[in-house]
Amino acid sequence: MTRGPATPLPPPKERRRLRESAALTQPQLATQVGVAPGTVRAWESGRTTPRGRKREAYAKLLKTLAEEEAAQAQAQAPEQEPKPEAEPQPQPELEPQPQPQPVAAPGPTALTPAQAFDALYAFGAPALVRQTFLLTGRREQARESVERAFQAAWERWPEVARDRNPVGWVRATAYEYALSPWQRFRPRHRHPEPPPADPGDRTLLNTLLRLPARHRRTLVLYDGVGLDLPETAAETEASTPAAANRLLHAREAVAARLPALADPQVLHRRLAELASNERLRAAEPPAVRRGGERRARLRTRAAIAFTVALIGTTALTVRTAPTHYEPPVSPGQAVRGVPHRVAPGALSDEELELRQKLRDQVQDGPERLLPRPE
Repeated sequence: MTRGPATPLPPPKERRRLRESAALTQPQLATQVGVAPGTVRAWESGRTTPRGRKREAYAKLLKTLAEEEAAQAQAQAPEQEPKPEAEPQPQPELEPQPQPQPVAAPGPTALTPAQAFDALYAFGAPALVRQTFLLTGRREQARESVERAFQAAWERWPEVARDRNPVGWVRATAYEYALSPWQRFRPRHRHPEPPPADPGDRTLLNTLLRLPARHRRTLVLYDGVGLDLPETAAETEASTPAAANRLLHAREAVAARLPALADPQVLHRRLAELASNERLRAAEPPAVRRGGERRARLRTRAAIAFTVALIGTTALTVRTAPTHYEPPVSPGQAVRGVPHRVAPGALSDEELELRQKLRDQVQDGPERLLPRPE
């Protein structure tokens, strides 16, 4: 199940760079687009994407920032001397693999959406399952999180296929699902899974699981996957200093229990070994696609059923609701001193006096008492 094409957007990392280059904060950019600052953080991390008019406004603003940056760079170009470019420093990765290109590139040999999705799944799913296992310590939860993330990618396939790093889009979604606080309420968490067989792997996994979720995710992204600090900060929806602080605290906690892992290179190697030693399997791509389409159909049917029930309830309410206001009946007031009539006959003097007294009073009850100042 695919959706129609939408306005193209730069990748999340480029969105964050353009905003910072223009010296705009997330609240300032959110005010210009008309959304909340948390929405901008989600857009820059790649966890969610704008839609409709918000997407068009966001894309137009980013295009304006890019044009201003290009014009400023062109104006300053003659005044600056060319500097030799620094050689990029190699970054460690949890599983060495080339960076994928957009899988739905136009051309005469372009793949169909299903074939492109299957290729992306076969490329990134095995590594993502092992990475997610480091976050949760649960094999089945890691597999389910990655499958749910790929199903979400299939629902938004035109957008994900044009992204420069579709694996990063799926990774952010899988991590969010795996670390959701609602996972602890599932029946699966009542039964612990068997720990790794190797004592060293078991100790390292227990150390990772003792870290706070944000610190654990930052450590896996930086020292495990090999992202740089700005990319890690964007994916965790944090500022670069905050991400660096989380990384330092996570390394200190790991080194305090496992001093041999104080070296980041050794820590990276042990994380890769821990993830590779587990026998983790992912489902076949067609099964994931069919599961996502089935889940989308169920959601659609549930929404239709809820809408029909809401319409029926509204119609029944309109049908049975009163059309005019009926004032409530005031409570009765007991009248004392009326003798019981035992038989018909002439009234006595007391009864005549009482009848005249009742006739002289107001029929609706006693007069209203008003307080008067003394």
